[in-house]
Amino acid sequence: MDSIMIDGRAIGPGHPPYVVAEMSGNHNGDLSRAFALLEAAKAAGADAVKLQTYTADTITIDHDGPGFVIEGGLWAGRKLHELYAEAHTPWDWHKPLFERARALGLGVFSSPFDATAVDLLESLDAPAYKVASFELVDLPLIRRIAATGKPMIMSTGLAHLGEIQDAVACARDAGCREMILLHCVSGYPTAPEDANLRTIPHLAEAFGVQAGLSDHTMGTAVSVAAVALGATFIEKHFTLARADGGPDAAFSLEPSELAELVSGARTAWAALGRVSYDLKPSESGNLQFRRSLYVVADMAAGEAFTAANLRSIRPGFGLAPKYLPEIIGRRASRALGRGTPLGWDMIES
Repeated sequence: MDSIMIDGRAIGPGHPPYVVAEMSGNHNGDLSRAFALLEAAKAAGADAVKLQTYTADTITIDHDGPGFVIEGGLWAGRKLHELYAEAHTPWDWHKPLFERARALGLGVFSSPFDATAVDLLESLDAPAYKVASFELVDLPLIRRIAATGKPMIMSTGLAHLGEIQDAVACARDAGCREMILLHCVSGYPTAPEDANLRTIPHLAEAFGVQAGLSDHTMGTAVSVAAVALGATFIEKHFTLARADGGPDAAFSLEPSELAELVSGARTAWAALGRVSYDLKPSESGNLQFRRSLYVVADMAAGEAFTAANLRSIRPGFGLAPKYLPEIIGRRASRALGRGTPLGWDMIES
């Protein structure tokens, strides 16, 4: 599978997993905090930070009728318009955030939620686009994003297989040639037993694309496990401190946890290695401690080998233990002292 380039960073099976810190609304309406999130993500080793580009009015309407007030979950009782007004990243922040991220050497891109957002991000030369899970069924939006010719990352939360097929076909028909599908469970937070990470290799195989994980579980273990199943891209919500609050703070990682995720994901990727039964450099010095055949009692020349004078013990400088049955009953070709590693020249032919 070919690598995909985002901001000069190659993403693919032959490269460490691409770790994206999702800022979302965790800037809490403060641009200086948004800058601090970029700096903390860079310090933690993340490859990129992702924004979300919408306004309350481009994503919903100000209404309190049925369906427009959230029932249950983290945001119970909040009007959609009110929540999105609080959580959105102001459009006039985008340029300074892109500039600061690039100055830090940090990748930066966004999830647009309508065509005007795509236009804004194109004006900033966004290197890639993310389609959020809830927008996967918005085929006109997918078509507009795909028309940019940039790499697309699409989250599959809430979608059944047919909806994923529709989204992929739409993107490809509109010109997308580089795509990553992210397995995602859109529960906030997601219980680990709902993660179903075996879906990741299935996505890659079924659609012939790279696959990754947009992770809403608590902690880092599920993301690291995803890398072991072939995930090339990991996305995780990120905040400076959960105690500071914010729309997504409750299920976001703090800086030390993000650093742990980056380290764990890269270690998991390095540990995948290749199919190998060769002796590894780290174990070569321990060959001597395997079992082998040793004389364990003094023997005279011509004396028969028995269970009393020949045993399989450590260290490993004698003949392999598999030869013990065929050697028992044969005779020593010369006198042998206790503690002698047995060799074929010590056995009468």
